[in-house]
Amino acid sequence: MIYKQPMFKNEELKDKVIVVTGGGSGLGESMTRYFLQLGAKVVITSRKLEKLNATAEKLRLETGGDVLTVACDVREYKAVENVLAETLDKFGKVDVLVNNAAGNFISPTERLSARAFDIIIDIVLKGSKNCTLAFGKHWIKTKQASATVLNIVTTYAWTGSAYVVPSATAKAGVLAMTRSLAVEWAKYGIRMNAIAPGPFPTKGAWDRLLPGELKEKFDIKKKVPLKRVGEHQELANLAAYLVSDYSAYVNGEVITIDGGEWLQGAGEFNMLEAVPQDLWDMLEMMIRSKKKD
Repeated sequence: MIYKQPMFKNEELKDKVIVVTGGGSGLGESMTRYFLQLGAKVVITSRKLEKLNATAEKLRLETGGDVLTVACDVREYKAVENVLAETLDKFGKVDVLVNNAAGNFISPTERLSARAFDIIIDIVLKGSKNCTLAFGKHWIKTKQASATVLNIVTTYAWTGSAYVVPSATAKAGVLAMTRSLAVEWAKYGIRMNAIAPGPFPTKGAWDRLLPGELKEKFDIKKKVPLKRVGEHQELANLAAYLVSDYSAYVNGEVITIDGGEWLQGAGEFNMLEAVPQDLWDMLEMMIRSKKKD
């Protein structure tokens, strides 16, 4: 399947320095791998340095690329400033920020404590704000010619979703920040875009969201018109395009990559897909007969 293959082949990200928050696993790791394959230098961050170092060593062996690891809790602005300082010290510049760090869990909202709600808001919204503000201030102060921020959001950032209310609230804020700063900071050469992924299973996150038999009961593929989940390379391909110079005229955009999942749920009569063919034949005959009356 060609969609499982890399889209770019020829070091299209050569000489770019990219910071990926939450880069030690899951989609962050997949994007980092591809960025390295395309010639970028990448800084990955998360709270657990040991895990980051293990991922970085694996990616160095796979790609031969240059990876820097910096432990960072994105909820702390000073920790984010340290990531920026370490990046500049190592590579001399930074071209791209990918706000990928996130947290989520499924729960009826009335069961959540205020602290549980805050944890998700702080990681997703406050963390993205901290990183964007710190890096943006640096780019503006140094008058860097161009820079890019790529935020990873979700389709329920605009539809909302029950049972993941803290995440929906936070992602909606990140999307609003993306669109707002795309206008405000364009004059500084800073582009702001977002990706809204649908189901791209990752072991850690999906095991927490749908533990045990829940994964079998809620087969996510059934909700997707294409009847499959996403491949990590597909999202990495899109991310590479959006942080590359090929997308220089794309600004303030959120690109959905979900196989049509959110539209499947949005259409008022989409549930009619479950109607069998013989019943459609009966319905057609009934409609035709009424027209003759």
